[in-house]
Amino acid sequence: MDSKKIMILGGGPNRIGQGIEFDYCCVQAAFALKEEGYTVIMVNCNPETVSTDYDTSDKLYFEPLTVEDVLNIYDNEKPGGVIVQFGGQTPLNIARELMKEGLPIIGTSPESIDRAEDRKKFSQLIQKLKLKQPLNGTGRSFAEAQEVARRIGYPVLVRPSYVLGGRAMEIVYDERSLEEYMRQAVEVSPAHPVLIDKFIEDAIEVDVDAVADEERCVVGGIMEHIEQAGVHSGDSSCSLPPYTLSEEIVQELKTQTYALARELKVIGLLNIQFAIKNKEIYILEVNPRASRTVPFVGKATGIPLAKIAAKVMIGKKLSEIGFTREKQINHIAVKEAVFPFIRFPGVDIILGPEMKSTGEVMGISDNFGIAFAKAQMGAGLPLPLKGTVFISVADKHKPYVVSLARELQELGFNLIATSGTAAFLKKMGIKVKMVKKIAEGRPNIEDYIKNREIDLIFNTPIGKGPKFDEYRIRREATIRQIPIITTIPGARAAVDGIKAMKGGKIQVSPLQDYHKHQSG
Repeated sequence: MDSKKIMILGGGPNRIGQGIEFDYCCVQAAFALKEEGYTVIMVNCNPETVSTDYDTSDKLYFEPLTVEDVLNIYDNEKPGGVIVQFGGQTPLNIARELMKEGLPIIGTSPESIDRAEDRKKFSQLIQKLKLKQPLNGTGRSFAEAQEVARRIGYPVLVRPSYVLGGRAMEIVYDERSLEEYMRQAVEVSPAHPVLIDKFIEDAIEVDVDAVADEERCVVGGIMEHIEQAGVHSGDSSCSLPPYTLSEEIVQELKTQTYALARELKVIGLLNIQFAIKNKEIYILEVNPRASRTVPFVGKATGIPLAKIAAKVMIGKKLSEIGFTREKQINHIAVKEAVFPFIRFPGVDIILGPEMKSTGEVMGISDNFGIAFAKAQMGAGLPLPLKGTVFISVADKHKPYVVSLARELQELGFNLIATSGTAAFLKKMGIKVKMVKKIAEGRPNIEDYIKNREIDLIFNTPIGKGPKFDEYRIRREATIRQIPIITTIPGARAAVDGIKAMKGGKIQVSPLQDYHKHQSG
């Protein structure tokens, strides 16, 4: 065994709904370990890896990430340590078996990872720390799932256990939909039960990325999602630092992160997803591994979290590395996801728990609105500064859209809406033109979009699938590259962005300049 040789297991083949964030983490780890004098072996059967990993590591094994293949490579190379933390869920799924075969897995132990991923053990951990999580249960059949959903109350978030990129995850609002999900979406078996969580509606979701070395934990970044809870973290736009959370909530998020890192004996990276509603903090998920947000946090703050984590795994302390407290940044970074919808006719653009994005961009400014507007530009859908805004929202969202409509009108935009939304806005004293729905004759809203008479769309979902007007509106807007926003918090951010752009000049500075002007 060569103690100066480390093997890193990557994320495997890429698919839509799985970004290359894990490739980034693996490459950063390779750089860090080589700085420390180690020989680095990468195992990753991903065509992208050829362009990112082969000349950053000393050796690249372009092999499947199976127990058998990894054991063969291990027998051939005899590395002193194996890292499973940077490849997402794929290497974690085989970590326990590799450990049983005697492979020296470094960093957070597979037992600790299992405590975070096993539903029963995780609930016990949360209770021990006196923290909160949404009510939950597991179902191995429709009858079991039905009983759990009735006990915890609808809506519920359902997903197969050990999924990647939120695949086959869905928010279910009634029994009929639950039965359909259990019958069609997944193969349920005693070995692979369906996980059922109470879905907390209208909650703010937050991602926290941190690094720990068993002695201390340091938070790298706290990101507030702009979309409400229920949208996969890889798809949601988010702000670092948080843009609406109080200092008291931010401090409590840090305290809970430290407690979880200590209890799980984390060595390396840690990602926690929280939901906040009425000042109550709920823990949705704890991942003692690299997360999709690590590259964004690194670029926004200038802190190379993956490199620091790799050095921690080989035994260095955070105090030796010089990363002992959170960095205070004086700017706002907004992450926006990039989607491939234009290439997939028939795919609805409504976001949910299953990840759909294929990339992300970042906007930076000292003003939230400007940062959001820059991120929209980067994603290829710049916000308009004049023209016509079409508004069509679900009944429960109508009261929230009034102030946005009023602000848009004050900014000089013309407003049009379908009958229900138009009537509601008129009642509130807002000047709005009514436009026909698709089934009500011509010219209808689809004609307006096709004729490029619309510059921005606010459309929150009423139903799913091609039979709904909303689906056709969203599809036509996507084809014609008209910005379309499908959540109320997203619409609020867009209005803030338009106001900021109309009121001030956009400035561009190198990323390094932002990193210079922050305090440690």
